[in-house]
Amino acid sequence: MKCPNCGKEEDRVLDTRPVLDGDAVRRRRECVACGHRYTTYEYVEHAPLIVIKRDGKREPYSRDKLISGIALACRKRPITRDQIEHMVEAIETELADQYKLEVEAKELGKMVLERLAKIDQVAYVRFASVYRAFENVEQFISEIRNIINQKRGVESKVTDSAKGG
Repeated sequence: MKCPNCGKEEDRVLDTRPVLDGDAVRRRRECVACGHRYTTYEYVEHAPLIVIKRDGKREPYSRDKLISGIALACRKRPITRDQIEHMVEAIETELADQYKLEVEAKELGKMVLERLAKIDQVAYVRFASVYRAFENVEQFISEIRNIINQKRGVESKVTDSAKGG
């Protein structure tokens, strides 16, 4: 790191602290040559994520667009903005952990559905209707039956394990 005062590259770190909820590191430095103290910040550089749409077009990932889509499905449901934000953060972290530069819209939608299924069935069906492009009532009914069958499957497993089976 070059000293902003004298331009020499030798310094020592006096203090290091995480900032921005751990997304950056703040360092206080002192130039060995002139004694000037200065602050630097380190951030993780994220490559821009590209979303591949159904028609094959590519567009930059938009956090706001994902949040608004989820918020629309959660409208008038007991789901807070914080829950939606945490859901999006978890999705972004999962994608970053996979080092993905591109993600298909259908994969992104699937990630949202997995998380919505755990917190609100109505929001799940609403989001699924758009994500899967439901064209008729039968598709809604089929999706609701799947939810009921999954719930019954979980309940029967819990009942069986309680009985010692």
